[in-house]
Amino acid sequence: MGNRLYVGNLAYSVTDADLEELFSQFGAVRNAQVIQDRDTGRSKGFGFVEMDNAQEAQAAIDALHDREHNGRRLTVNEARPRESRPGGGGGRGGYGRY
Repeated sequence: MGNRLYVGNLAYSVTDADLEELFSQFGAVRNAQVIQDRDTGRSKGFGFVEMDNAQEAQAAIDALHDREHNGRRLTVNEARPRESRPGGGGGRGGYGRY
């Protein structure tokens, strides 16, 4: 069990500070971040919380998964490692001759 948690189905009004406050009742929170859209700056409705240790992280999962918060049922589970995505674009594209 890791210390990094995925938190889904967040209300769009939830801030980093709100997320930290919610999880701090289960132990020390190293980092809490609501993911925002790059273009609009609005919440994407999910975030990540890093707890101090695995026991605290499990306690938070046990208490908060499927619990209602700000009118929405939270999804809380261990965060999976980020999948590597193929590099962007390239190619010749465009018009004209080769």
